[in-house]
Amino acid sequence: MERRAFIAAVTGGLLAAPLAAEAQPAGKPYRVGVLSAGSMVNPEIQAFRESLQALGWVEGRNIAIESRFAEGRTDRLAGLAADLVRLEVQVIVAGPSTVAKAAHQATATIPIVMAGVGDPVKLGFVRSLNHPAGNMTGLATLLPELEAKSFQLLTELLPRLVRVAVLLNPDNPLHEVEDAEAAAKLVGLQLVPVRARTPEDFPAAFDVIVKAGAGAVDVWGDPVFGRHRAALVDLATKSRLPTMFKTKPDVAAGGLLAYGPDFVDLYRRAASYVDKILKGTKPGDLPVEQPTKLELVINLKTAKALGLTIPPSLLQRADQVIE
Repeated sequence: MERRAFIAAVTGGLLAAPLAAEAQPAGKPYRVGVLSAGSMVNPEIQAFRESLQALGWVEGRNIAIESRFAEGRTDRLAGLAADLVRLEVQVIVAGPSTVAKAAHQATATIPIVMAGVGDPVKLGFVRSLNHPAGNMTGLATLLPELEAKSFQLLTELLPRLVRVAVLLNPDNPLHEVEDAEAAAKLVGLQLVPVRARTPEDFPAAFDVIVKAGAGAVDVWGDPVFGRHRAALVDLATKSRLPTMFKTKPDVAAGGLLAYGPDFVDLYRRAASYVDKILKGTKPGDLPVEQPTKLELVINLKTAKALGLTIPPSLLQRADQVIE
């Protein structure tokens, strides 16, 4: 074995996977990769940058952030993740689930900080929430519990609701109908599962929802749905269907309700994981955390257009009301 190769081996280059960020040469900034399904205009990424700065990481001095945006096209994620690996970043921040999956498939050695992943144990990203073990850790949003609460909120708004449709993307690893059925049973609702992969599938999906007699539609979080939320809102409005989404931008675009984690807060908290990893902590030693902040957002303009009156109890619990 050549001397250089031998030194690399005994220092861990060949004998151990680099699951913690290695010390950088003096004056050379750490490289942090950010993989996103969204666009460059992104409040979550801005919150992440600001939190890093508050922790002492200044871009251009001791850290460089390499961002890759899929612009809602999930087929681009694998290539973008591979690009970050080629750049030899010390950490990758990725979320939600489809994005984290692309990062997971791209590397088993570079630390990955999840931001809003549904169930990392079920997806095979970590061994357990308390002891992740591998190269992934971060923040998770356990879907069944969130869905049960979403359905409960819909029944408070629509006391006569019997059937609820749930819009799923079969390409999303966490969009399993069994989870939706379990959540619906908890609140006594009949479920109408409907699937759509692309915007071209949306009109047929809403035809199925209307013919099935569903009184509302719950749109699960997905990059495709997020990119084309305006089309979904338009179809729901034309069908006179109340909608439940997962994020504030969906309601700002005309959805009726949203209940879910504050992704800006999740990315803000992701910065602390990056900070610890860059300082030498292995990701497998950092427990996966869950959201501490869940938001209920209501669009009163949409409610009026649908002829609905929002109960005072819901308005009082809302974190934001869009008028």
